[in-house]
Amino acid sequence: MSSSEIREAFLAFFEKNGHQRVDSSPLVPGNDPTLLFTNAGMVQFKECFLGTEKRSYVRAASSQRCVRAGGKHNDLENVGYTARHHTFFEMLGNFSFGDYFKREAIRFAWDFLTKELGLPEDKLWVTVHKDDKESEEIWFNEMGIDQTRFSRLGDKDNFWSMGDTGPCGPCSEIFYDHGESVAGGPPGSPDEDGDRYIEIWNLVFMQFNRSKEGEMTPLPKPSVDTGMGLERIAAVMQHVHSNYEIDLFANLIRFIANVLGVKDHSNQSLRVIADHIRSCSFLILDGVLPGNEGRSYVLRRIIRRAIRHGNKLGATTDFFYKLVEGLVREMGEAYPDLKKRQTYIEDALQKEEQQFARTLEQGMKILEQDIAQLSGTEIGGETLFKLYDTYGFPLDLTADIARERNLTIDEDGFNQHMQVQKEKSKQANQFGTDYNDSVELDIDTEFLGYGQAEAQGIVKEIIVDGGIVDAVTAGAEASIILDKTPFYAESGGQVGDKGRLLADGVEFEVKDTVKLNDAFAHRGLVAQGTIKKGDSLRALINQSERNETALNHSATHLMHAALRQILGEHVEQKGSLVDSERLRFDFSHPVAVTEEEIFKIEQLVNQQIRANHPVETIETSIEEAKKAGAMMLFGEKYGETVRVLKMSEFSVELCGGTHVNRTGDIGAFKIVSEQGIASGVRRIEAITGDSAIEYTQKQGWLINQLASSLKTDRMSLGEKVEQLILKSKQQDREIDKLKDKLSSSQGGDLMSQMRQVKGVNLLAVKLEGIDAKQLRTMSDQLKDKMGSGILVLANVAGDKVNLITGVTKDLTGQFHAGNLMKELASQLDGRGGGRPDMAQGGGNNVAAVDSALTWVSEWVENQ
Repeated sequence: MSSSEIREAFLAFFEKNGHQRVDSSPLVPGNDPTLLFTNAGMVQFKECFLGTEKRSYVRAASSQRCVRAGGKHNDLENVGYTARHHTFFEMLGNFSFGDYFKREAIRFAWDFLTKELGLPEDKLWVTVHKDDKESEEIWFNEMGIDQTRFSRLGDKDNFWSMGDTGPCGPCSEIFYDHGESVAGGPPGSPDEDGDRYIEIWNLVFMQFNRSKEGEMTPLPKPSVDTGMGLERIAAVMQHVHSNYEIDLFANLIRFIANVLGVKDHSNQSLRVIADHIRSCSFLILDGVLPGNEGRSYVLRRIIRRAIRHGNKLGATTDFFYKLVEGLVREMGEAYPDLKKRQTYIEDALQKEEQQFARTLEQGMKILEQDIAQLSGTEIGGETLFKLYDTYGFPLDLTADIARERNLTIDEDGFNQHMQVQKEKSKQANQFGTDYNDSVELDIDTEFLGYGQAEAQGIVKEIIVDGGIVDAVTAGAEASIILDKTPFYAESGGQVGDKGRLLADGVEFEVKDTVKLNDAFAHRGLVAQGTIKKGDSLRALINQSERNETALNHSATHLMHAALRQILGEHVEQKGSLVDSERLRFDFSHPVAVTEEEIFKIEQLVNQQIRANHPVETIETSIEEAKKAGAMMLFGEKYGETVRVLKMSEFSVELCGGTHVNRTGDIGAFKIVSEQGIASGVRRIEAITGDSAIEYTQKQGWLINQLASSLKTDRMSLGEKVEQLILKSKQQDREIDKLKDKLSSSQGGDLMSQMRQVKGVNLLAVKLEGIDAKQLRTMSDQLKDKMGSGILVLANVAGDKVNLITGVTKDLTGQFHAGNLMKELASQLDGRGGGRPDMAQGGGNNVAAVDSALTWVSEWVENQ
């Protein structure tokens, strides 16, 4: 069976057995700050297991794309060197949310493997947790497995938990026996780490809830979470031992080898590149771009690791981006968006390849500087790690350069720095949530705010400092939960409504509205009276703020559509904030938006505003919305029923926010700023309505003022400013020439202060009022005039001293300008360093300049 056939067979089997077939979620988990990437099939169902989300089905099956290359789950360094480690893989899984449990899960797994796939029972080995007698009896008495092919294992191997607290339970795993020709023993044996017995399926039984104190109590609705790697089961079905030999990888490796001109298809570097083009392409597809932080940094590391392996195979020009074509051939049918976005993915990868080429050049300069300053023959661990971590230098590359220079490397020091980074990464990416801390509310607040600005609601719960209370009095801060409300709760980038909750003698000032699961919490202050559970309150939103927010939110949708028209369909939302004052929109785009493009975007949005299109909302299923081509917002998690917002055919998006009735209500739209906030991510801020008109009027007034001050008219203002800039540059050049003449003449005078120390020319002088550029120029001129010698210039500028030391090339074997600078700067409470022939630094102790310059003679004598 091909990989595609196995994937379909799995989903069809569970669909036939009452499971909802669910699409893979993105590699960036929606609304989940605890994870760097989606690393298992259960991630998109986590809230279902926690009981905080309800769906129309209680059984599900999926083929989830996953990445394990950062944080707690990081397989990056093993990829290419083992038979089964990947940064990107597909996880087949079936799930039960309080429906069936161990008996059904075990039977489904066994039937699929032995009946649907036809695997021989005597090639399978089963494990359970040592204390899970229930699963053991099901395997023995109901499934009738061979008890000689069975292991009982401890918590390390067969117990799963979502975090330090919360849902957890025992596991049952199924292994495949690759036969006696492969080294290794069964699970639980001393040689279990061999490759003979390979885990193919893990059945997790969520049976308990673990408290902070470690106490485990049975869950009211035990659930099932399973996972089987598509690549692993494909290796079994295709009678190969390594995942890299299955059809999907074999074809991709063949394509890569052709691009690189490599004949040996078993080369490990080809495996690395094949794995990495998958993870990189799918991460970019799901909105991640290379950068220096978080997910973006992990992507950058993977790309550069692949490029280095390509270089090892002889690649001398950009090649990695060309491999997307081969990946699309293999996986484009299963993932149509991969083919649709092929060009965008290629462009992002090629740009990073070109950037890496420049970074390698910068890294070599850093290495050269560090080698020049070595006092011994070993390159330190800190330098090795800096080159690896910042400039992408693999350790073996630095080791090769060191050997060429008859130097060694501090590999132990490098490993220590690597270990520190790994520990920090683990700590930063562990589940930090105590799933028992949050207030459990089984309340569905009815939202009436799409058509009403006020409503009567019953107080269902009152929350103070994270705990539920029966009443709250004047002066206290609290969250009030109503059974129905016109207040919009913060979601989708739109801030929560403000307003008041009222009754006779009671007033509650609502400062914000947020969601607690399906309940709406009105956060604020009791201004008057007492509020009790069961009270009836009149809820009134701040209508003027709501209206202004609606203008900005509707304009955000129009701008999003305009960005995609003007800049390209690669534009995707990366975040947004909409309130009554402005809109802020983050989006993917590799370069700054030009003034001309901003003009076109504003023009297009304002055209749609003037067209006065009706703003329509339709509630439909998520599948129907996708068929209608509705845009899905980045990072937002949608339920099965969604709200589609439509402004003619120009903008069709999913959105639960509040909006205008017609586009004309927005009035006007004006972009006030555009900037980059991360690699490949831009941010636009804009205003609407009266604010946009007032902003434009103020700009016109400012232009008139500038034109008047510069004695020109509005239309000639640009030309006038260009003339002034040109004139200023010409004057700067003339000033620089005069300074050069002055420093040259001063340099001649300074030569009279040169003396000899132990037969070496030494010029150590104090200067005042010289800028940095002139100081360097003077240094070069004096060294030329000296012919041979040591130069020290100390320029006093206010309360700081700028230093330059220089050694002519004939003396660098005996004297090191960088070492001189380090000692000299320390005497002035400063720091500095540099090459053997030239170094720069500075200090703050102006009073010590004269004594420090006198000390230079001692330094020369002692060398």
